[in-house]
Amino acid sequence: MSVEDEQNELLKEIFSDPSRETIEGVIAVGGKLDPELLIYAYDHGVFPWPHEGYPLLWFCPDQRGVIDFNELHLPKSFKKWINKNRSQFTITINQNFHEVLKNCKTQKRLGQNGTWITNEIEENYTQLYKMGHAFSLEVWRGDVLVGGIYGVQSEKYFSCESMFHKEDNVSKLALYELIVNLKSIGHTWMDIQMVTSVCNSFGGKLINKAEFLKRIGL
Repeated sequence: MSVEDEQNELLKEIFSDPSRETIEGVIAVGGKLDPELLIYAYDHGVFPWPHEGYPLLWFCPDQRGVIDFNELHLPKSFKKWINKNRSQFTITINQNFHEVLKNCKTQKRLGQNGTWITNEIEENYTQLYKMGHAFSLEVWRGDVLVGGIYGVQSEKYFSCESMFHKEDNVSKLALYELIVNLKSIGHTWMDIQMVTSVCNSFGGKLINKAEFLKRIGL
């Protein structure tokens, strides 16, 4: 067994007890990303979040962002916009995962320099998609990709990772259509990890880690 394999086996041991106390949500440090480790991590409520200048950081935060679909709230301004503009867009599922991920990687975000979507993240999440463990939703205007969202489908829940937009309100449209799709296949909530302003406007909230782990059967 290689050193990298030994490190990843140790990480799995750590992830198997996600209820343990953490410092600022960091449950483990290091290891080498591979699809098998990612699947195990998400099944145990853990996700990687690279930070420049640090070894790979793995998180299981004390407060976890979620959207309960029975508490979904659409802002009035978005309701007006979607009623007026929805027919201008086409929604697809898993038609261009790589382009969605690549656009999320290059999306400029207020108050952020650079991106947490490293080349290693891009490569491994693309492999997850090919294995059926990741999912993308695309928003098109004609044949132009103008928005999208992607995430990980683990054993018990869907975890939203990132979204992008090239037009106003399109990221909200992607999030709304994702929720519609997830509801249609039996989901009642989704993991959003942290509550961004867009997710907050849709009813996103924080729950404690114990409740989150109970939801995923741990």
